[in-house]
Amino acid sequence: MKKIVVIGPESTGKSTLCEQLAQHYQTQWCPEYAREYLLTHGSNYQFADLLTIAKGQLALEDRHAQEAQQKNPLLFIDTDMYVMKVWCEYVFGKCHSFILEEIVTRKYDLYLLCDIDLPWVKDELREYPDEQPRRELYQIYKDILINQSTPWVSISGSYEQRLQKAIAAVKKHIAD
Repeated sequence: MKKIVVIGPESTGKSTLCEQLAQHYQTQWCPEYAREYLLTHGSNYQFADLLTIAKGQLALEDRHAQEAQQKNPLLFIDTDMYVMKVWCEYVFGKCHSFILEEIVTRKYDLYLLCDIDLPWVKDELREYPDEQPRRELYQIYKDILINQSTPWVSISGSYEQRLQKAIAAVKKHIAD
């Protein structure tokens, strides 16, 4: 099983890119569990909710990985524990030890970091419309990826350019 994680600040096209890549490679993609959780439980979340969301994300990832294994052992994942770590620390100034432990134990094959060059699109869950927090969050993700060993590629441009860059990155780092 090859796992490619798409990360970055909110409203940077992560879900769209995951879905497009899954269609291109005729495989599964794992959506962001937080969206489902917050739509169900409300957007006024607490620190403890982020642990619940992290566990839900991992369970969802594992389920999609099992399904992908049956068809095409390639899985695109919208969000991982790095995203949960950044979210915890950015909002609450601390992170659950469970999330940090999962960062160490979970292994991925490639990260695609979505840049903030797409316009921010408002929805009922997004929190940071201003340029400054988006830029800060992008830099935090970039710093994390620079300081870990899994290959990663920055993805920018229009939706079509992003898809083409992502396909090229997958071809380069993951054998077709």
